[in-house]
Amino acid sequence: MSDDAAPAPNSAGPISPLEPWPDTVQWQSISTDLIWVELLRLAIGVAFVSAVLGVSWVLTDSWTVPAALGAVGLFALWRAVTIVRAVRAWGYAEREDDLLVRHGLLVRRLSIVPYSRMQFVDVSAGPLERAFDLATVQLHTAAAASDARVPGLRPAEASRLRDRLTALGEDRAEGL
Repeated sequence: MSDDAAPAPNSAGPISPLEPWPDTVQWQSISTDLIWVELLRLAIGVAFVSAVLGVSWVLTDSWTVPAALGAVGLFALWRAVTIVRAVRAWGYAEREDDLLVRHGLLVRRLSIVPYSRMQFVDVSAGPLERAFDLATVQLHTAAAASDARVPGLRPAEASRLRDRLTALGEDRAEGL
């Protein structure tokens, strides 16, 4: 038997690189209130585009404008479904030496951010997030591609996570 042979799948099926350590990682989900925030953002965008198309229809009386409005409606419906599923796909896990952040539906992404590589941690909340009592924690590292964010956290959890990540980042950086 060659060394290149793939390992036999376990009883649960093949191991996915996007689901590491399923038995040892405690994934935390984000607030489902983020669904409402994202749906409101979508509604605002659709309302704006629809208003522009409506004015265009009145001014030009073109048959293509109702078709465009229909396409906008179909897009909004598709996007609303994907928003619900995408918010439920977000998760994060705090481990001893790093933070794991996963998200995505079609293209799944798993970010592993070592505490020792963090430069600073941001907490932000726009007007819609504040209206729903939510915040986003953004991790910044030296490599821009490795930055990770955890949206849809309650302010108390965002503050706790910020403080913990900052403390762990300082502790791990001292050893460098």
